Amino acid sequence: MGVSVMRVRGYALIVGNDVDTDTIIPARYLHRSEPEWLGEHVFDDAPGIKGRLNTTPKPVAIVAGDGFGYGSSREHAVVALKAAGVAVVVAKSFHRIFYRNAINNGLPVVEADLVEVRDCELVLVDLAGGTITASSGCTRRIKPIPPQILEILECGGLKEVLRKLASEHHRT
Repeated sequence: MGVSVMRVRGYALIVGNDVDTDTIIPARYLHRSEPEWLGEHVFDDAPGIKGRLNTTPKPVAIVAGDGFGYGSSREHAVVALKAAGVAVVVAKSFHRIFYRNAINNGLPVVEADLVEVRDCELVLVDLAGGTITASSGCTRRIKPIPPQILEILECGGLKEVLRKLASEHHRT
């Protein structure tokens, strides 16, 4: 397996409520799929967020309110966030398709309300243990991520899990 994602850390980037996939990566960039290129264009139409993203230490923990990732079902949004240095997204609620795309592409996503957290504050997420702790002392209990989902995240996404299974199958 790859780098452990059981515990994820990142520096908070507060983005607010109702961040849609077109805000994350505008549709005019969907003609290309290279992660690095997409990562360069994350939040291009939200200059306030983009400017703070560019000055936030990496890795980044996006902290959002309600409705993160609504809109189109494009996987580009998740790929772009990862390429831009986002290690985890913590939101009060997610659009279900974004949530599924994130897991399928190896980006940890956690539902929690972190209204006390401020930009650039260090956030530690224990996915297996079910806790989030911020450097200011804010702590939240979260529902631990099921082992099957942790395995998908550990492998870097669903495609990598399938490659691993196919490789194991060919060895037997």
